[in-house]
Amino acid sequence: MLLTRGRGANGAGATRVGTAWVRNPLASPLEAQRILVIRLGALGDVVRTRFAFASIRELYPRARIDWLVEDHAAAGLDGISGLDEIVVFPRYRLRISGARAPLRGLVDLIRRLRSNRYDLAVDFHCILKSALLAWASGIPARVGYAPPLAREGSAWFLTHRARVTPGHVSRFDRNAALVRFLGGEPSVETPSLELPEGSPEALSELPKLLVTMHPGTSATTLYKRWQPERYASVARQLFREAAVASLVTWGPVEGERGAAEDVVAAAEGAAYLAPETHSIGELLALMRATRLFIGSDSGPMHLASLVGLPVVSIFGPTDPIENAPSPGSPQRVLRRDVGCNPCREGCPAQTCMAAVSPADVVEAALELLRPDLRVSLT
Repeated sequence: MLLTRGRGANGAGATRVGTAWVRNPLASPLEAQRILVIRLGALGDVVRTRFAFASIRELYPRARIDWLVEDHAAAGLDGISGLDEIVVFPRYRLRISGARAPLRGLVDLIRRLRSNRYDLAVDFHCILKSALLAWASGIPARVGYAPPLAREGSAWFLTHRARVTPGHVSRFDRNAALVRFLGGEPSVETPSLELPEGSPEALSELPKLLVTMHPGTSATTLYKRWQPERYASVARQLFREAAVASLVTWGPVEGERGAAEDVVAAAEGAAYLAPETHSIGELLALMRATRLFIGSDSGPMHLASLVGLPVVSIFGPTDPIENAPSPGSPQRVLRRDVGCNPCREGCPAQTCMAAVSPADVVEAALELLRPDLRVSLT
């Protein structure tokens, strides 16, 4: 059975962020002049916390606000506005250093955090590592979640714990709940992103009616990728049925460009390879010139949904509730229950990803594109 969840373009649902209920909101916002937001990784999770940061900035307009993030996910903060400093935890670099380097690097990081004398830590990650970093940094007020959203015993290191009901909600809803606990009101209409004006020059000679396809995922989640030949089939059908061409984007992750080139080669002229992008801002400038995003559960998908681009998202092993796109975008989430999903490891067979067919994706895409198609045909 195909699970289709949708909002917008005849799909049900509102654009308000957050359906989770905070059972114990603070009576008033905590006093703070220096704040550390913590979401260490991964890239998609950092992206999904950006709107929550914008709400914290509105709640504390005069405070210094920094963000602690791991090096491999720091790109998720490209182009963010209102942030004073990005403090990078060099997790990957420390892994490949000598035996003493990780401990020395961790001590240096904690010293740096202590020297900044933060009043408040807002821990959206809530694992043992994030909680320990906030505690070791001497931050007096440490806000996060109560269990079960707080994992690995991290709640013991917090001074304020948000009790959120239900526990099984999307990451967007979960992040919104923590903002509400503090006294803020999150809004998907505040993406906290600085974008260049106009359409990229590289797209000037391409068809006007374009969709974005992003076949890649992070290097550690290859099991979430849909096969290139399936994307190519979608591109051919969209072009044949609605004269909609596809722009295939790719990132610096190993193998992403090759997958994108495979899609273009098999699309028989219905797809174009996107130019190289060096930042989230550049990627979003490309996306903004298109009418729809098609891809699996990935950072670019969440970024597209966060700025309101309609998305067709192909799910297999990952949880479609926890990892749903932003409620602010028109969307279709496609997933088939094959008996063993969701799971956290995936499998070489990719049975759950293969269960979603190109025809499923084309149907969902045409539903979301219908308003644009009416305009383009008149």
